[in-house]
Amino acid sequence: MTRTSATGRADSKGASSRKGFTLVELLMVVAIIGLAAGAVVLSMPDPRPSVGVEAEQFAARLTRAREEALMTNRLVAVETDARGYGFVSLDGDDWEPLSGVFAPRPWGEGVAAPREPMRVVFDPTGVTEPAEITLSRDGRSRTIRIDAAGEVTLDG
Repeated sequence: MTRTSATGRADSKGASSRKGFTLVELLMVVAIIGLAAGAVVLSMPDPRPSVGVEAEQFAARLTRAREEALMTNRLVAVETDARGYGFVSLDGDDWEPLSGVFAPRPWGEGVAAPREPMRVVFDPTGVTEPAEITLSRDGRSRTIRIDAAGEVTLDG
């Protein structure tokens, strides 16, 4: 008499030979893969740049705007609000938007900036009215300060 295994195969030796994996073994492998994937996802850094990087980029653009005012011998201003910032220059009687590195930019995702619109104007000698802009996200903040001489510093 030939014995038949649960898979429907006939075993000529009379003893069933085990081939493949049991359901318990497969569930354990799936659980281990799930735990490993969860650990990888939780250890990934936040893809958004930090508020410090955002503040450094803004401070660098402010410094560049001051240099633009000095080199072109005209007024250059930055206009900020809760959504972002842009640069303009006085061309005759009209304020014209600047392009390139001065193109309007939104604040980074989740960055909180002052809600009230603000304008900082650099005159052709590089001086301006002192100003302070604080950016924050996730409990961290950085403050960009512009002194009367037009020098830009970053605190925080």
